[in-house]
Amino acid sequence: MDVNDNKHGASYLEDSADAVRPRTGSVTNIAHTEKPVWEQRETYGPPGIRGIFTSKYVFMAAAFATLGGTLFGYDQGVVSITLVMPQFLNRFPEVNPVSTRASFMKGLMTAMIELGAFLGAMNQGWIADKISRKWSIFLASCIFLVGSALQTGAVNFAMLTAARFVGGIGVGMFAMVTPLYISEISPPEIRGTLLVLQELSIVTGIVVAFYITYGTRYMASDWSWRLPFLIQMLPAIVLGAGVPFMPYSPRWLCQEGRDDESLKTLAMLRQLSEEDPRVQQEWYEIRSEITYRREIEREKYPTLQDGSVASRLRLQMNNWADCWRHRGWRRTQVGVGLMFFQQFVGINALIYYSPTLFATMGLDYEMQLTMSGVLNVCQVVACLWSLWGMDKFGRRKLLLGGGVCMFISHFIIAVLVGLYNGKWPEHTAAAWTSVAFLLFFMLTFGATWGPIPWAMPAEIFPSTIRAKGCAQATMSNWGNNFIIGLITPPMIVGIGFGTYVFFATFCLLALIWVWFLVPETMGRTLEQMDYVFKDNQSADELARRARIEAELVAHVDAVTSRVHGQKP
Repeated sequence: MDVNDNKHGASYLEDSADAVRPRTGSVTNIAHTEKPVWEQRETYGPPGIRGIFTSKYVFMAAAFATLGGTLFGYDQGVVSITLVMPQFLNRFPEVNPVSTRASFMKGLMTAMIELGAFLGAMNQGWIADKISRKWSIFLASCIFLVGSALQTGAVNFAMLTAARFVGGIGVGMFAMVTPLYISEISPPEIRGTLLVLQELSIVTGIVVAFYITYGTRYMASDWSWRLPFLIQMLPAIVLGAGVPFMPYSPRWLCQEGRDDESLKTLAMLRQLSEEDPRVQQEWYEIRSEITYRREIEREKYPTLQDGSVASRLRLQMNNWADCWRHRGWRRTQVGVGLMFFQQFVGINALIYYSPTLFATMGLDYEMQLTMSGVLNVCQVVACLWSLWGMDKFGRRKLLLGGGVCMFISHFIIAVLVGLYNGKWPEHTAAAWTSVAFLLFFMLTFGATWGPIPWAMPAEIFPSTIRAKGCAQATMSNWGNNFIIGLITPPMIVGIGFGTYVFFATFCLLALIWVWFLVPETMGRTLEQMDYVFKDNQSADELARRARIEAELVAHVDAVTSRVHGQKP
């Protein structure tokens, strides 16, 4: 078997003796040690925020990619104040509180973006594999621009709802591919920190949108709500224009058989030479993982290797199903479950309907808006902290601690709202205690359950199903986001304090689920997740991996000898 077999021919290792010579010694022992894989690696630098300063190029690429997250957050944040603007309610009487169907129509309009995002994430699974991670970001920018233009020019409720659906497709594509892209370009020491940028960009977009609409609500015309929709087009244009200058994912390049370009890109991202032992080892790990997965795929689906359109389509469908087959389900349930609980602990109920929730605590209109802004700022502050905490404490500990704190917050709010709803003027201390615990919930969420569900799905899947697995996790986010957006207004009206009991129950369930089913991924490369999940670790599978790694090394040794006229 030729481990360099690919559609672009042999690796460029054969082109230059100088290119080959230093590479052989750096990886010779990879396949011949009994140490765990992660104990063999030399790190690229310190973890967390300090590590960003040794990976500036990766940081800049990741930060630019998260403009997609900013658009996602902005589109969410616009809704909060827009839904209570008199100018907006006059234009769209369907969501005016005086209407008997207002709560349902408000939920439908709000949730339509989630439905579009669900479809966008679902399609992004194969698009990101087909045209690359970075060019799928460009496609998402174009679709988002169309949706934003339609929202800006909406003249009736049907057009606005349809426009939010179109924009949602772009948002869903962003939400799926941005963490995937960041995870594949990042060194493991700072991958968690960089993936926090996705959540930070989302909450920053929410805050920016909130305060823009907070200011434009004083405009007498329809521009009070049209202008915020128009403004969100600007970062989409910047992101689309900048995509050609972003680096490809080295892992995607290897999947496409572009090994030489993958090494060049990896060295550029790490700001090291192509001969650096750390770059070489990571490159070999990537290639051996992809080779291993392809061997398994050829054995599982031998009749689908002819390259025909029908075979490729059936192979894609099987890759989607592989996420839930055999041992793949353990990873998929982590990705899907994290996104499920992220929504059902109640976060987007707060973002979408925070003024309404503050009204249940007895705050007047102006104070409702003021505290909604403070609530969003709390999430940004907490997310900034997690830039340091994610790669300091790990994912699992933060999820467990966050689950406890969020449960306590919802439980206390439920008790206070149940006791004093309708009697807040006589119990102002209780009202402000409820507000304080709502802010505490947001701080806790922003540091734990906000960023981690975006980070882990992009880390845990093997190369052959990574895009599909991330797509399914993101679909879980948007599908459950859609449900929350749809049911929250009727819940607030119908069951009052029971809304907080509902969310508290899911905080408790999330805590139990994490304890039993979510492993720690901090500090591991994407190729080391088999060890984390303890799958693909039978004697035969380990022997296969060792053979592939040894053949990669042997191939380089043979090329070196041939280039220098020696006997291999």
